[in-house]
Amino acid sequence: MRTAIATDSNSGIFEKEGKELGVYVVPMPVIIEGKTYYEGIDLTHEEFYQCLLEHKDVSSSQPSPGDVMGAWNRMLADGYEEILYIPMSSGLSGSCQTAAALAQDYGGKVHVVDNHRISVTQRNSVQDAMVLADKGFSVKEMKEALERTAYESIIYVG
Repeated sequence: MRTAIATDSNSGIFEKEGKELGVYVVPMPVIIEGKTYYEGIDLTHEEFYQCLLEHKDVSSSQPSPGDVMGAWNRMLADGYEEILYIPMSSGLSGSCQTAAALAQDYGGKVHVVDNHRISVTQRNSVQDAMVLADKGFSVKEMKEALERTAYESIIYVG
């Protein structure tokens, strides 16, 4: 079966890099001074950090259900039979729970990984999924492996 690997831009993977890696990326919305931007689309890391330095009002949001389903529909239209979706940790955002609820409408074609990771460790999960896919693991086996190792990484924030 042909499996697509997808994540959100909280992984630090933006759309351009995702295309190079063969990974689909759902951009995370960031609200700056009341205006919504999308990571990797119309907001770079540098612009984001500059806004923080300037003490602008910055908040984030989870992707809309329409954006998530739109991305999944594109993957299926591109000929993928299954999708492994690795959103940011369920402990920090409703993204994972929302995605899991939406996946129920896809008849087992979408598998949402809740491996409690963000940022660099979320990126590592995407890379691990790519290795597992290359080794011939099924989407179910990949999901189980990523969730089994959920607590085997640490991220420090300074």
